[in-house]
Amino acid sequence: MSDPVVPARATQSVPIPPALTARYTRSTAGRAWLDGLPFLLGDRLEEWRLTVDLVPGCLPWSGHGGLVVPVRQGDGSPAALKIAFPHHEARVEQHALALWGGHGAVGLLASDEASCAMLLERLDGDWSLLDVPMDDAVRVWGGLVRQLGLAPDSRPEWQEFGHIAGRAEQWSDDLPADWEQLGRPFPRWLLEAALEVCQTRGAVGRRSARDLLVHTDLHYLNILARPGTASAGGAAKPAGYAAIDPQPLIGEPEFAVAPLLWNRLADLPAVGAGSALLERCHDFSTAAGLDPEVARQWGVAREVENALAYAAQGHQGDLARSLWVASTLAGRTLDGLTDPHSLPGPGQGG
Repeated sequence: MSDPVVPARATQSVPIPPALTARYTRSTAGRAWLDGLPFLLGDRLEEWRLTVDLVPGCLPWSGHGGLVVPVRQGDGSPAALKIAFPHHEARVEQHALALWGGHGAVGLLASDEASCAMLLERLDGDWSLLDVPMDDAVRVWGGLVRQLGLAPDSRPEWQEFGHIAGRAEQWSDDLPADWEQLGRPFPRWLLEAALEVCQTRGAVGRRSARDLLVHTDLHYLNILARPGTASAGGAAKPAGYAAIDPQPLIGEPEFAVAPLLWNRLADLPAVGAGSALLERCHDFSTAAGLDPEVARQWGVAREVENALAYAAQGHQGDLARSLWVASTLAGRTLDGLTDPHSLPGPGQGG
């Protein structure tokens, strides 16, 4: 069976990546979205006067939640058309991008909330923060976080975001129940370490006057180069990169550090990997003007939550990675886990 082809206009077609088709054929809602995707694409191409800019034989970009098609605007300038599967994070993304206004994040050119479609600044999808040395990554990430950390104001977009303290309060209820239901997949002390973070940081967050807009999925692959900057030579600079896929929340900005700690584990030294993970937490935090200790605490809670999700899905490699990171951040690396350099990265199976 051949890949479906989207009839945008008579002279345009967009092949749907097989991985995206496979992911969304697993549910009734996903199949319905795939069935309607040709019409959504065609509508946005026509409404925004766009021309598909795909190299013949190439697939558009796709992530876990949607499709990104390179396009040209009416004046010939490049852009990217993103259409996401409708869900809460996709619906609020446009509001965060509107607040950032292209400072630290990809620029938003147009949006249609009903179809979860956005017209975005086109970035270099082949060059991310994964491709730069760690010292440069620290500097770029820290600079971007400083730009992204907006304080709430009177603009209506702020009403769209949840609060990190509320997430912590939810985890205080959900994590113990999930741990029991899943047959206690790791020691109780690690669960209790995560719960202590949720209770402490949740209470602090409700009282805090330092709420900021937080990109909660700011890992290396979600920071892309602006065209022409990655190959310009010299050290990477924040101005040459922009964040994508924000999953925005309001609250303590230290919540954003955790995804850096469960990615690029292979870059840790062969000896003293645990100490190096803590140093990484410190380095990224201080580069962004954040509190390393608060970032470490949030890392424990976020990775325990991830571990329970992976246990529920039967993803043993991902579970082992989360347990290594969570327990190491908590100060007592669990015995019997695979060496971190041999663990799969997120999205690499397991």
